[in-house]
Amino acid sequence: KVQTHKTKQHRSTMERAVALIRRLQTLQSTHKIDLYNKDWLRTWDKTDAELEATMLVNQILQIFYKELNLSCKVFQGGLAVSNFRDKSTRTRFSFASAADLLGLTIQDMDETKSQVSHGETVRETAAMISFLTQAIGIRDDIFLGEGHKYQKEVSDTVHQAFQEGVLPSIPAVVNLQCDEDHPTQAMADLSHLIEHFGGVENLKGKKLVMSWAYSPSYGKPLSVPQAIIALMTRFGMEVTLAHPEGYELLPEITDIAKKNAEKSGGHFTITHNMSEAFKGADVVYPKSWAPIPIMVERCDLLRKGQGSGEAMKQLEARGLAESAKFKDWCCTEELMKLTKNGSALYMHCLPADINGVNCKDGEVTSPVFDKYRVPTYKEAGHKPYCIAAMMLLCRFPDAAATLSKILERGQHRMLL
Repeated sequence: KVQTHKTKQHRSTMERAVALIRRLQTLQSTHKIDLYNKDWLRTWDKTDAELEATMLVNQILQIFYKELNLSCKVFQGGLAVSNFRDKSTRTRFSFASAADLLGLTIQDMDETKSQVSHGETVRETAAMISFLTQAIGIRDDIFLGEGHKYQKEVSDTVHQAFQEGVLPSIPAVVNLQCDEDHPTQAMADLSHLIEHFGGVENLKGKKLVMSWAYSPSYGKPLSVPQAIIALMTRFGMEVTLAHPEGYELLPEITDIAKKNAEKSGGHFTITHNMSEAFKGADVVYPKSWAPIPIMVERCDLLRKGQGSGEAMKQLEARGLAESAKFKDWCCTEELMKLTKNGSALYMHCLPADINGVNCKDGEVTSPVFDKYRVPTYKEAGHKPYCIAAMMLLCRFPDAAATLSKILERGQHRMLL
């Protein structure tokens, strides 16, 4: 009986995988999926069909790995190069996991140990690291106005090097967070929401609150909240952006969110009241970010090599003093009671600043975080598959055919 149950369960899982591959095949035949030999830099540069394809590949890879015990290796060698110009835990290991999942060897680039420190140009570095490279993941979120520009320069370089015959293929450049967007985080969050609500069609009409929250760290990037409002408004969600006055996001990205909401039939609103925002919410995402003027001034000092000087210390003191005015912007049990049925889904990109745990005052109280700790960890667990989906779509002309071959091959990842 146990064996019969396992057989039926396996058959059902196989049928789900096949159905998703067929959906991807249909999507590829009815829409232009222009990702092969391209990059994955910002969600708002992708069509609805390209987002759907990425989400489908992510879901299929999760079934292959978690439920069918299948090896997803589609490369028999090659590198995936990561270049983290800022600190990272989840995204760093998610990129490495995604590379390994597909059969690539991870190579983490440390610019201090390369000729970049001797003045080597971006054009030269990008070409030199790409001879046998299939994917380049870049995090560059410190300097406003620079991160996306740097990633685009790397992309332009490898395309040019391929056209000139220097490279045998075009590595996919994947944005692991820049100054504007954090697409691997936002797509992982979307995958988590789809799983939580039982389908992408069920996101329409759900209220999601992207809220600023207090943190004892004053200089956190804008890219996560910008990524969330720009992506979730494409699915008919009722997205509310909440923050104190002075903590606005880049206006060109809030404009994108407004246009997306109008097109999808959702709504996008901005409020300066956290309690009002939480009322009736289905999802809350309390997360700190820095004021744009502080970020601009900080970037200027860093460019001048004054990152540890007196001017930076004074700026930090001003930034902390300003944010301390809003310590009450914290996700508490009382605020959560205002949400829909008092049980909204709490989300965070992690690490969260938790009151009495890793800071005195922060973004969320420990009882709230403890309640949602496992869901937030599961949220993070979608990221390796989303990154792998981006890589696969950018390196294979027919993703559905490639996934079908993995299924037909039937090679187990573990001998059980």
